Amino acid sequence: MSPESPVSTQPDLLYTEEEEALRAAVRDLLTDHCDAAGVIVRTESDAPHDLELWKALSDGMGLAGLLVPEAQGGQGATHREAAVVLEELGRAVAPVPYLTSAVVATEALLAFPHSRLRSSGGTPMTDDLLAELASGRTIGALAVALNVAPGGTYKVVRHDNGALHGELTGIADAAVAGVLLVPADDGGLYAVDASAATVTPQVSLDLTRPLAKVVLDGAPGRLLGDAEPAVQRALRAGAGLLASEQLGLADWTLTETVRYLKERKQFNRPVGGFQALKHRLAQLWLEVAGLRAAARNAAGALAVGSDDTDVAVAVAQAYAAPVAVHAAEEALQLHGGIGMTWEHPVHLYLKRAKADSIAYGTAGGHREALAELVDLRAP
Repeated sequence: MSPESPVSTQPDLLYTEEEEALRAAVRDLLTDHCDAAGVIVRTESDAPHDLELWKALSDGMGLAGLLVPEAQGGQGATHREAAVVLEELGRAVAPVPYLTSAVVATEALLAFPHSRLRSSGGTPMTDDLLAELASGRTIGALAVALNVAPGGTYKVVRHDNGALHGELTGIADAAVAGVLLVPADDGGLYAVDASAATVTPQVSLDLTRPLAKVVLDGAPGRLLGDAEPAVQRALRAGAGLLASEQLGLADWTLTETVRYLKERKQFNRPVGGFQALKHRLAQLWLEVAGLRAAARNAAGALAVGSDDTDVAVAVAQAYAAPVAVHAAEEALQLHGGIGMTWEHPVHLYLKRAKADSIAYGTAGGHREALAELVDLRAP
């Protein structure tokens, strides 16, 4: 078997010491720079993205380049490390374009030979795009709607004499992107300077990951290569690692709810001591534990290039969305009246969980895909 061939090794679901150290470092940074009150204030503004936090993550810690090989300006890490980062970002509902730029856009570029991405010049459009994304100096966005699943169809724009024309909707984090990776009707994927496009915000339930409409009216684009394999690679990685973000979200809501119920009292005793609530929390803990296994399995499969990666990603996404939504709903309800207020951050987690439940495909869509993959079709 050649080094490039897929392998069937079983991923190790346990975290390594290095991954735990990475988790601690990211959590410390988010504790200092991403408090819940600040995130809530940002969602009420015209600039919900926290670009100072993004700079700290990308420039200060080098996390934007985890998936990029060292020879191409990155850290040469794997999807396992990126998954740990996403867990922590999910725990903080951090308004940064990590999933869309450091994972999805980066994976799309990694589908092409490095030599195809180099040119002369001095702007992000003509420099090495991978190095730009790895450094965090440029934010990338794949111009495919956030709800498109791996293997799904996506909208393309018209390519005419080197210029791109068309409208794309539901593009996550396009508002802060410096470069857009745009699929066209000639089958190519083009790098487009975001300043050449008209980007208009769209109404989004999750204001920490805003969506936008992108209009191209004769925008110049640089051909990178065939769009289909790059887009599908990017969507698969996005779906697989989204499960780690959903894990972090579910873990925070469970932990915070347990903490709150230990402190809140009724009839002079902690509410968390009531048997009915204990049962609900125990059930939720089991669901989160299962989600952790599924998310770690997907990240491990992506990291080693397993030939079971499609199955691992489908399993993770078939399971992740219902658990994350359930955890957030339970947190909202069990926090009582305080949970319904705008000042408490639980609404951020519920909105992110709901939005994530249709990102990169729904749970039902992934179950159908899984049935096809394992040849277990409905009668």
